[in-house]
Amino acid sequence: MAERQSIEAFLQSQGPVVDVRAPAEFEKGHIPGAQNLPLFSDLERAEVGTTYKQQGRTAAVQLGLSLVGPKLAPLGKTLQQLGSRCPGQPLRIHCWRGGMRSGSMAWLAETLDLHAVVLEGGYKSYRRWVLELMEQPWPIQLLGGKTGTGKTDVLVELAKKGVAVVDLEGLAHHRGSSFGGLGLPPQPSTEHFENRIAAVLKQQRSAAQIWLEAESIQVGRCRIPAGLWRQMQKAPLLEITRPVEERLDQLVAVYGVQDPEALADATQRIARRLGPQRTKTALDAIAERDWHGACAQMLDYYDRCYDHELEGHGQAEQASQRERMDLAGLTAAEAAERLINSGAAARSPEHHH
Repeated sequence: MAERQSIEAFLQSQGPVVDVRAPAEFEKGHIPGAQNLPLFSDLERAEVGTTYKQQGRTAAVQLGLSLVGPKLAPLGKTLQQLGSRCPGQPLRIHCWRGGMRSGSMAWLAETLDLHAVVLEGGYKSYRRWVLELMEQPWPIQLLGGKTGTGKTDVLVELAKKGVAVVDLEGLAHHRGSSFGGLGLPPQPSTEHFENRIAAVLKQQRSAAQIWLEAESIQVGRCRIPAGLWRQMQKAPLLEITRPVEERLDQLVAVYGVQDPEALADATQRIARRLGPQRTKTALDAIAERDWHGACAQMLDYYDRCYDHELEGHGQAEQASQRERMDLAGLTAAEAAERLINSGAAARSPEHHH
């Protein structure tokens, strides 16, 4: 029998993570980095479930065996391939609850002389671990700033320099506005977004401070987990500023390369909030490929949204915790260096030179 591990031990150990749930379950959310090796297709899983409800456990197990039988050889071959990638390390196998699916796959692995461990409680116990992690206290420091100040670029540069960062927009594949998804991969589900945040937080456990961008609770269709969001509301905020010209240049660099039709669609989506005059001016500018003109209309609108959101951030008692830093003329890398040198951002101990 394969060894069964608690979630902490399972995540700490090495070796490929093999998720044997159906493709639709995996798609909804999984342990980041896991390989999907489904025992049943989505259709087969539904069939087994129906049989269990209507005819009981034995009939469902019989059906499962008849469905899996013909697949044993190809499944075994894939397990061997996964095993050969990390010699000497166990295959870390899990299903939804740590029951028959992972047990059968572990049996198959061990029959082929592969070392396997099974996650006690399955993906369900992993999800519990994720949500508990969000409730733990984290040393959060927010980076704020109006649209076009290049907050994400600064965070990316801070991370390169060894500062602990959780790039929420990067993890959500979205820049947070109506235009946020343009040119980016499809967004993960909110569940998988949470899993991705947890994987990063786990690596930052010993950090004295962790930088996040000041976001609204929704990043596109992904929702920031409640435990983390509550802490963000109370966290100190460093607001970065840049002259309007630099912010326009930044927006043009990001959006001027996007498909004009997609830009026009995104503008139409916020037409009610932009108002008829600003919408028309923006759409005309897009039609003429006048990116600066189009972005100028957006900037005015998003600046007012930003001021409104800032008033909501952490209420009045946090006003004393809000600092400002002007980054005029600095590249993202220079800006990150200034934050570190000013003592605002601390490198992790292992990155000190």
